[in-house]
Amino acid sequence: MYSAIKNVIFVIMLVFGSITYNTLQAQDSTLIEEVTEDVVAISETVTEGHHAPALTEIINEQDPIAAIMHHISDANEFHIWGDIALPLPVIIRKSDGSWSTGLSNQYHEAKDGLILSHGRIVDAQTHSAKELIDLSITKNVAMMLLSLLLLSIIFFSIKSAYQKRGVHSAPKGLQSILEPIISFIIEDIVKPNLGKDYEKYIPYIMSAFFFILINNLLGLVPFFPASANLTGNIAFTLTMAVLTFIVTNINGNKNYWSHIFLMPGIPKILLLIITPLEIIGMFTKPFALMIRLFANMTAGHIIILSLVSLIFILGENGASIGGAIGGTSIAVPFILFMNALELLVAFLQAYIFTLLSAIFIGMAIEEHHEGAH
Repeated sequence: MYSAIKNVIFVIMLVFGSITYNTLQAQDSTLIEEVTEDVVAISETVTEGHHAPALTEIINEQDPIAAIMHHISDANEFHIWGDIALPLPVIIRKSDGSWSTGLSNQYHEAKDGLILSHGRIVDAQTHSAKELIDLSITKNVAMMLLSLLLLSIIFFSIKSAYQKRGVHSAPKGLQSILEPIISFIIEDIVKPNLGKDYEKYIPYIMSAFFFILINNLLGLVPFFPASANLTGNIAFTLTMAVLTFIVTNINGNKNYWSHIFLMPGIPKILLLIITPLEIIGMFTKPFALMIRLFANMTAGHIIILSLVSLIFILGENGASIGGAIGGTSIAVPFILFMNALELLVAFLQAYIFTLLSAIFIGMAIEEHHEGAH
């Protein structure tokens, strides 16, 4: 029995390694085009300006760094399989004030002075996007729209279920899965931290939790139409943190602002030190929210993809079957463990973001109570 189990596990690892190898090998031509400028710069530095044959061979055959960076980065097209990619709408304002629009597949060759390079639209001459204002529907934006659609379907179906069966009836199906989560957010996050006016903030807290959660989960799916590393994008986490910052400070009461600018019970001379620190603290709180979510989700993706790359590194890109099998036997258990851990992190980071948001808002709306002597 034990021997049979070992054989099954070995076969699973071998199949996993073979499928992964064939998948990335099919993407080989795409990866060659998507080697980042940083990787090329490092390669040139190491070889002192000369492309050593061995180094060139490694880059041309398979570059795990390029594959990893491509997976976690945003793009103007949505890669599906091999050379197949879903073109996305491009809306770009160029440095001269003119606009360029179309689908991303139209920019494989230069169009309007722009070209698709490493998955992003850049200036065809400088290969830089610094002077461009990109308002395109990128891969991450498409993922946001997909998550918005899924959330709308989920919650409108739950709403209709409550309308049909009543609020006090036993939940069924999807309703029975989400109702404990919703109750947990209200009872353990919102009420304890926001006090008597908690109902006013439920829509934001609930929306933030499920929006982050569903994008965390979609990012763990390794194939189209999911797989975009949206919550590992600093722009996404910055926007979520700014929303918490706005909600917190718009609803801040007199007590909140007085503790920032005129801390009660503090000598006036010390206010010269305390007040700037409190003002800085207003911004460090959302900054911590932004970095925590961004770093945790990005790190998880990089670790998993690095473990997958072990199959090719140890197998010398398929030249050694024994090395590939050895790499698979090492990588697969860790990949399965990291995927399970990332599933936990997906829920944990959504929880932490909403918990801290509720705490920050609660601190801003808390009423002043005179302490008894």
